[in-house]
Amino acid sequence: MANINIPRTEFAAALAQVAAERGIDPSQVLESIKLAILTAYKKDYGTKDDYEYEVEVDPQTGESHLFAWPADKPKKREEITPAGFGRIAAQQARNIIVQKIREAEKNSILEEYEKRIGTLVNGMILRFEGDNILVDLGKGEAIMPPQEQNRGESYRLNMRLVFYLEGIRETMKGRQIIVSRSHEGLVIGLFRREVPEVASGAVEVRAIAREAGSRTKIAVFSKQTGVDPVGSCVGQKGVRVQAVINELSGEKIDIIQYNEDLQKFILAALAPAENLAIEINEEKKAALVLAPEDQLSLAIGKGGQNVRLAMKLTGYKIDIESKEARAEKREIARKAKETPEEKKGKKVEKETVGKSAKARKKEEKKSEDGR
Repeated sequence: MANINIPRTEFAAALAQVAAERGIDPSQVLESIKLAILTAYKKDYGTKDDYEYEVEVDPQTGESHLFAWPADKPKKREEITPAGFGRIAAQQARNIIVQKIREAEKNSILEEYEKRIGTLVNGMILRFEGDNILVDLGKGEAIMPPQEQNRGESYRLNMRLVFYLEGIRETMKGRQIIVSRSHEGLVIGLFRREVPEVASGAVEVRAIAREAGSRTKIAVFSKQTGVDPVGSCVGQKGVRVQAVINELSGEKIDIIQYNEDLQKFILAALAPAENLAIEINEEKKAALVLAPEDQLSLAIGKGGQNVRLAMKLTGYKIDIESKEARAEKREIARKAKETPEEKKGKKVEKETVGKSAKARKKEEKKSEDGR
């Protein structure tokens, strides 16, 4: 049987160099060579269904041998390398090896980014593929699907942005890195980058609600005495929060202090509205908030956004009513519950009071006339 002599300089040394440069395990390259040789043999010579096949490759010299044996009879293993097969095998191997190296390189990149899921990455918009946006991350490429895009932003080619590494998903094109500009994690990551107290853990982000491109509410808390969680996130003259806002293309951010007291937390979540009263039903996870007439629109927000974000932030269903309207409803309800006798009694009482008032006025007039 002839040997398939793969020139050391052309294959073994080159592939070892590629493996080292691209961070691929050399054993993966070796397995690719074995698979390539076996594929080339099957294509040109065919195989028997009841036989098993194996390729051995010397990792030092690149010399290879083909073996076959009847299924379940490994003792009858014999070499079957055809004469003159080396050139054919090398050509087929070259094509498959290139493909396998690309796959191995991609897997290596995916493994690297898999460890960074939930963090921020810098990227540049490479091109548009239908509704998807392809992003260049440097070592690899990522996809930003429509649902991960910020509707308040206009994207263009070569635009550099900070992205949230959302995860790695199976797609029609295999496993792909997914990045986001609409994820809540992007806001948290930016605060972690801009605010040392958040990065160190002195200030914690307890809850966040976001409508990407429009507004975000974030609740912060600190167990450390002397640390103002809201002030830390805002920064001197608002410099820290403004850096986050700029990165989010002008998205509004409300920073509130998290409170274990549910009433105070819900009322804070409805800021900038003030002078609110609240009734909480913990069993139904619902709250009724009464607002003065001049604060009602602020509490609800444009298109209901303020109360909608407050509900996401607190996890409670919040209904908002005007204090004046609520008082009117209670008065109407009270009157509706009065019995005919009570109504009659009130009418008589009212008439009696009216007559007494008239009588007093008459007496006062007589007194004035007498003077």
